[in-house]
Amino acid sequence: MWIRNLLRSMLLGVPIGVTFLDTIGYVARVEGISMQPALNPESTNTDYVFLSRWAVKDYRIQRGDIISLVSPKDPNQKIIKRVVALEGDIVSTLGYKNQYVRVPEGHIWVEGDHTGHTLDSNTFGPVSLGLVNARAICIVWPPERWQALEAKIPNHRKPVSTQK
Repeated sequence: MWIRNLLRSMLLGVPIGVTFLDTIGYVARVEGISMQPALNPESTNTDYVFLSRWAVKDYRIQRGDIISLVSPKDPNQKIIKRVVALEGDIVSTLGYKNQYVRVPEGHIWVEGDHTGHTLDSNTFGPVSLGLVNARAICIVWPPERWQALEAKIPNHRKPVSTQK
């Protein structure tokens, strides 16, 4: 009897859980210092963020959003960065092969908040929107860091020219 109830629960619960994770979002651990001070401000603590897949399903991404994407350098790795420029924007780079870059159609320019301690578009160039898989909405752990994440760009990293 209890085995039948367990199987019935699994047959209903597993597809619902998978659908939620694939469509709505999930909680992820943020490692490293590349997004300091917004995430992991102290290297001793690790932030966990809610990543919303729903928020990027139609690729409506804004400047300043913190997003999760597949690393252009290593497709097996996911990275978390801030969107600095959208397609058509002109951005001043930090050490990229060109001093100024116009972000091509279907691409974005992403950077870590901890300039100089991050692998980002200044290393690998504009990133295809197809690599974006979620937007960080809020910090969910540790409890003393509970907060919504703002979509803001540091003043010294704003695009030189914006399309819209």
